Amino acid sequence: MATDGAAVRLVLRLAGAGLTAAMAAIHLRLWADGYRDLSTIGPLFLLNGIVGILLALALLVTPVRALGPVAAVTALFTAGTLGALFLSLTTGLFGFDESIDAELVRPTLYVETAGVLVLITLAVTAFSHRRRPRR
Repeated sequence: MATDGAAVRLVLRLAGAGLTAAMAAIHLRLWADGYRDLSTIGPLFLLNGIVGILLALALLVTPVRALGPVAAVTALFTAGTLGALFLSLTTGLFGFDESIDAELVRPTLYVETAGVLVLITLAVTAFSHRRRPRR
């Protein structure tokens, strides 16, 4: 039934936008709380926050026919952010070593992991909706 698919896409769209906005908010908070003073990492946190907000808004306003690419790009952006966090926790990133016990690291891991999963699911469902023949 078409309305069931539309409802699923709406829930995934809202969840994806919310998780992307949460990721952006975490980065902007950490930037404001002192990460802005770190070379390279500081500007990247600010950029992540700004781009995250723009992507969250794009997820909310994009028409269904164009939702697949927007969800896919947002999933890749979130996965890249999660990858950067893993690097900073393990080998370091741009001379910065993060600790798992640092403020907001664990919530960030949860938000970004959930975001990647939700956004990939949204992208797949949106792309499959586009490919169905119209009746």
